[in-house]
Formats: sequence, structure tokens, C-alpha cells
Amino acid sequence: MTTQIPFDNSFAALKGGFFSFQAPEPAPKPQLLAYNDALGAELGISKGSDTELAAIFGGANVPDGAEPLAQLYAGHQFGNYNPQLGDGRAVLLGEVIDSNGKRRDIQLKGSGRTPYSRGGDGKAWLGPVLREYVVSEAMHALGIPTTRALAAVATGEQVYRETALPGAVVTRVAASHIRVGTFQVFSARGQLEQLQTLTDYTIARHYPDAIGPEGLLQAVMDAQARLIPAWMGVGFIHGVMNTDNCQIAGETIDYGPCAFMDAFSADRVFSSIDRGGRYSYANQPDIAIWNMAQLATSLVALMPEPDVAVERFTAMLHAMKDALRAEWLKVFAAKLGICEPQGDDGDLIADLLALMEAAGSDFTNTFHALCNGSAIDEISDRVAYVIWHDKWQRRIENETDPAAVMAKANPALIPRNHQIEKMIVAAQSGDFAPFHRLNIALADPFSNSPEFDDLRRPPNKEEIVPATFCGT
Repeated sequence: MTTQIPFDNSFAALKGGFFSFQAPEPAPKPQLLAYNDALGAELGISKGSDTELAAIFGGANVPDGAEPLAQLYAGHQFGNYNPQLGDGRAVLLGEVIDSNGKRRDIQLKGSGRTPYSRGGDGKAWLGPVLREYVVSEAMHALGIPTTRALAAVATGEQVYRETALPGAVVTRVAASHIRVGTFQVFSARGQLEQLQTLTDYTIARHYPDAIGPEGLLQAVMDAQARLIPAWMGVGFIHGVMNTDNCQIAGETIDYGPCAFMDAFSADRVFSSIDRGGRYSYANQPDIAIWNMAQLATSLVALMPEPDVAVERFTAMLHAMKDALRAEWLKVFAAKLGICEPQGDDGDLIADLLALMEAAGSDFTNTFHALCNGSAIDEISDRVAYVIWHDKWQRRIENETDPAAVMAKANPALIPRNHQIEKMIVAAQSGDFAPFHRLNIALADPFSNSPEFDDLRRPPNKEEIVPATFCGT
């Protein structure tokens, strides 16, 4: 069977400089490392041989119907505006309409230079490719909006960072790759016709019920207000919440220096370049608002009365803080078995988190242990925990089925940093068994299967991964 992808491209038809047509650089010796059969079927892809899949998703064979392009965008990076970024190492092959009737992008990441590479080689090495594959699929299994991984291909060539490393390409699937930075570039240039075209296209594609720029802004804010608390509920730290990494459709995108916390700390930072803690765990809601302020600033120029729009948009941004707080409360209340949070529940949650932080408790294991009554073993101040536990039990005594609510909100498994690191080291030596095992285990993160007990274990002192890197 020959691989066929039912492309139905719309972004490539836009006029106004939104992208540059760009074919991927062909991998010299492509080897298929992984292919997501379930996702491929959902996208309507007729699957051919592994050799054929490797050629397509390694860039060596552009499939019929594809219109490969690199998208243009700008962005604030750690608060500093860069007027032109764009897909420096990614090529959008095209779009499909999936089995649920949703339009989705298929993009090769690590496929070589584009007009936006800014002197880089446009390649990716094996480690970040495997990390993105594992973590994005784990996020999906956790029920958190995210881009997906369709394929991972070894290119058969070396890429050079500090040293020579094996090259690879990951195929990313997204609702779209339109970012806050996509709006910023045209607003900053004063290209209002393109900005209007982009706004109309984005509304039609993602938020058809939204009316005009204000409706789009509110829809995106609502999506981000749902996404960030979902991250926090599993201890996830994105690491690079730049506006070029803030996707308009409300999915998690760009798994560079991301990580899931082991020991709980509200100020935890993993990104090696985030020396000021801008994108720490606790700062993520505020950064989401900051990013939405940049989108609002970009959209003001399209409003008929900009001064009035500034006032309206400012009020919307202030209201987003309450929306984030309400969603955070909902997420963490569920972790305690509470369906409908009430006024004092925020204090109950905060008290537990304070006990966890003081003890250096493992975030995932402590919440999961609430389900079986062993959470006290994760807390150093046992007397204080007993007091908290009694308050908690009184709170949930009238809940219908708190155990069932908690079971759905507290995963047993997350992609732990030290396990990801071990997987990458093994893969560099040609052993992909840990990679495949992680994918199998993390596809069912709420399971208590004994065969994956080792993956639940926090790192030993010598296994701790103190910092993560973007992998460019």
C-alpha cells in the first residue's frame, strides 16, 4: 500500500506574506523510529511501508497534495520583542480534515533551513525529538490540549551543537500553528490588511462563533484560562512561554525546556536560560495574561474606536485573572475529590501545597496517594497533615463519589525528567526500548499497573535533572 495523506490546505492559499513556500531538506538515510498508528488513522492517512513513512516524515519524499511552507511570526522572548522569528527549523506539509471533522496541521520539525532560520541549520537532534514525542503524547493521554506526535525519524546524519549528535525529525500535528506572534508581526509592521485577513481566517478556523477582533481575543483568553491550570494540575512547567510559543487554538506547543515537577516548589524553574524565574511554575497564570495583553495590543488597530477598545480589552484582561483562578480552583478541587469548589476550598488546597513544599513532597505521588490513604507518608510534618486530613474529610463527606473524582484527576504516571534523560542516553546508543516502553506506559497514566512501578519513582539525588534545554 502506498502512503496517502488527504491534504486539504487552506493556510497556503492566504495572500499577503504569511509564509514562504519551502520544501524540507531530505534526510540522507531516513529510518522510522516511531509512527503513531492511532493518530494516523484519525487523520485519514493510508499507511504504507516503514521505508515509505520514513521517507515522507524525514523530508526525503514530499507526498502528493502537500504544499510545504514555513510560517512567519514575531514574538516576545523573555519579555523582549523580536520583530521576525518564523519557522526556522520546521516546514508545514499541509492540512487534513480528521475523522472528527477538525482541520489539523501536519508539520515536520527539524527538517532543515528556511528563510527564517537566522543562521541556524534548521535541524534537530535525536534527544529533543524523542522528548517531544513522548511528552506531547503523554499530555494528550492526561487530557490536556496539546499538539500531537505522528512520527519520529532518524535522519542518518550528524548535527552539530556542542558536539556531533544524531539528527532526527519529529512530525507534529496541531489544530494550527498560528501563534500570538503571528498577529504581532503584522501589527508591528502596520500591515492592517494582512492583520484583518489573519483575524478572519483564525476566527473561521478556530472560533466560528466569535465576532470580530474582540470576540477572537475573548475566545483565545478563555482557551488559555483553561489550559494553564490544567498544566499546573499535573505539575507541568512549560519553560518558554514566549508569545511565539503561545498558540491561538489553546494547545500546548513547543516542548523544549519543559518538565514535570518531582518535589513540589511553587517557584520551580527548569529552563536553563530562565535565570530570573519569569516562567516558573507559579508565574504561569500571570504570563498567560501578559501574553494575552500582547495579542490585545495587536488587535486594537482593527477596532473602529481604538481608545474605547483599549479600555474594553483592559477590562477583559483584568477579568482573565479571575477566570484563571476559578479554573485553577476547579482543577485542584477535583484532585481532592470535590466536584463543585466553594469559597474555603482554596485555603484547603493551599494548606496541602504548603505542607508539600515544606517537605519537598513529590507532586504526582502525593496527590495520587490521597486516593489510597497513604499521603501522610509523603509529608514530613505528620501532625500538621493529620489536622489537614481531618478538615479535608469533613469537606468531602457530602460529595457524591470523591474517590472516582480523584481517580480521574490524579495520574499515577508522568514523564519524569530522569526517565526521559535515560531514554535519550539509551537511544543515542541505539537502544530504543526505553522510548517505546515510556510511550506504552504513559498512554494510560491513571493506571496502577505494577509493571510500571519503577516509572513512578522520583529520582534519586544523583538522577535529578536540574535544568532542561531548548534543543535548537
